[in-house]
Amino acid sequence: MNASGKIAGCALCETDGGLLIFRNEQLRVIQANEAGFPAFYRVVWNRHMAEFSDLSSAERDTCMNAVVMVEQILRSELQPRKINLAALGNMVPHLHWHVMARFDWDSHFPTPVWSAPQRPPEVEKLAAVASRCLEVNRLIAEKMAL
Repeated sequence: MNASGKIAGCALCETDGGLLIFRNEQLRVIQANEAGFPAFYRVVWNRHMAEFSDLSSAERDTCMNAVVMVEQILRSELQPRKINLAALGNMVPHLHWHVMARFDWDSHFPTPVWSAPQRPPEVEKLAAVASRCLEVNRLIAEKMAL
């Protein structure tokens, strides 16, 4: 790990990991580029850490407060059927939380977004959600900056 807390070869150390919505010294919020899931966000810890328990208590609070803020904005703006939260890190062992708005019409619902599709995508509905995510992004940036 270098002095800035980054590891060479780590995708989340070397790139934002998606469309950057907000960044401060500790973390960033990105909108992931996941086909069929426009309301898929990640809260990424900036310094390379593999496990949530590696953070201090105060850092864990900061991280989870960001996850909750993103969840609350997704719920209020998009009214999804469910919010999915995940912190796997098996493929990219850099601490990040997935925050995903799920709809009963999405191609994979009710199974995880990483499973096989259950039905064809609803292109018009996906486009409508993607359009509404512009306001979601604005609100995340605004509220995280407070």
